[in-house]
Amino acid sequence: MKGKWYLGLLSFVLILFLASCGGTDESSGDSHSEGDSSDDKATTSSERNIVVAVAQNFLSMDPQNTGDANSRTAQRSMFEGLLGLDKDGGIIHVLATDHSISEDGLEYTFQLREGVTFHDGTDFNAEVAKANIDRMTNQDNGIRANRSFEFVDETIVTGDYEIKVILKNPYSSMLDKFATSQMISSESLKLSDDEISKNPIGTGPFKFVSWDQGSSLVVEAYDNYWEEGLPKVAGVEYRPTPENGTRLALLKTGEADFIFPYPEQNMSEADSTDDFTVELTPSTIQNYVTMNTNKEPFNNPKVRQAINHAIDNEAFINVVKSGLGNPLDSIITKQTKHYESQGLYEFNPEKAKELLAEAGYADGFNTTIWGNTSSDNMRAMQFIQQQLGAVGIEVEVMSMEEGTLSEKIYGAENPDDAEVDMWYVTWAASPNDTDHAIRPLFSSQMFPPAGANSAYYVNEEVTEWINAARTSADPEEQKELYSKIQKQIYEDAPWIFLAEGVVSGGKRAEVDGIYNLSSGAVEVREAEIKK
Repeated sequence: MKGKWYLGLLSFVLILFLASCGGTDESSGDSHSEGDSSDDKATTSSERNIVVAVAQNFLSMDPQNTGDANSRTAQRSMFEGLLGLDKDGGIIHVLATDHSISEDGLEYTFQLREGVTFHDGTDFNAEVAKANIDRMTNQDNGIRANRSFEFVDETIVTGDYEIKVILKNPYSSMLDKFATSQMISSESLKLSDDEISKNPIGTGPFKFVSWDQGSSLVVEAYDNYWEEGLPKVAGVEYRPTPENGTRLALLKTGEADFIFPYPEQNMSEADSTDDFTVELTPSTIQNYVTMNTNKEPFNNPKVRQAINHAIDNEAFINVVKSGLGNPLDSIITKQTKHYESQGLYEFNPEKAKELLAEAGYADGFNTTIWGNTSSDNMRAMQFIQQQLGAVGIEVEVMSMEEGTLSEKIYGAENPDDAEVDMWYVTWAASPNDTDHAIRPLFSSQMFPPAGANSAYYVNEEVTEWINAARTSADPEEQKELYSKIQKQIYEDAPWIFLAEGVVSGGKRAEVDGIYNLSSGAVEVREAEIKK
């Protein structure tokens, strides 16, 4: 990324932007003359793995039982669904070649791709597709995909390569659920959930080799991949690298071909080199802090509103995000369907103090904020600590490894068991899936461990609106309901509303075909090494 382009984009991104992903440089031929040195860095694309450094450890390789975008980054190389999403969030056919939906929205018929095999050599067909959907539909097995397929009544095999999925009632996000749900082999379906996670077998361009938790996850090219010409590299090594400086050093030295995220405070370094570029992608990622509304003092809405008035969103974006992003002025991002601005909580420390006094906390109080150990998260939590300290709220920053943090958040069996006070976290949904952007976070039916409502927010009218919107087949009714939902939750303030993010990925100049999706996952399907 060169100077003028970056400066222009930086100013544009503060409003609303669209950045392109992936290069278009043509590759030269892969033959070498007799005079070529063995030290020549030009290689055929199949001669080596590419290395992707990410900020967090992976939690699971079961694509039907995963809740974090980081794990999905590695899964995307190995697994595919009937449908998928392109880089702009549009729905595309993958293991299905065509589909149709009945007029009443209750029947989804899929024609399936023939000649596809899983990495264990078994065939993909209608029976396997049905078995996968049955696993995701089974509300008794406790996997995360249950939430996406709860309205499926029955899946019927109507041919060797055709299935019909029948719903109990219309579901506004059903097509998107097919696009974000992936297939595992028939042999995998015989395993326990833990075994599935540790032995991933899909139909994707790369197959699983090894996973050393906290160190690396390695996949290699699948020679019998159904799409001609893919994959173009020998494999991919994913390296969890939480520290920003270390991740950037890997990119600079060429030890990593792609890093995510690129450290936002180091953007200018890309202007002075031809070795790598930084690519920015519009994002549905939200940066926010949940406040446990089941605990004092966060059970008082005036306290929660006071905290929002105590935080300077613009300063957060400039200091923590290096200017990349927009203030979060609703419960969903501008890129999400049915978004409506609610107007920002004004940065006003004096008003924050007044609200705290009205709530009975004129002298402030002590609390904690949890987050993972990544450099970006630490910087964000320290910023919040400083801002709240200015209005008398003393915050202890408690950082934890991602797996430990997830266990503490989602291990609570009921609200009274939850130890969390505040949690700095991100969330992303596909642009078309408003239900997934809202229900898991705000429905009173979605407390951990069943869902991600770690604020333990309860507003039964809101929950009724959410359930009505997701089962409505009327787009206008959906729009009206989501408008009321956003307004009420933003006023109730179960979160500190911070920012909608920008996805930043650093890519070596000799690499092409790797890019970020708006959800933050990294796509390597078409990765190649330019020669």
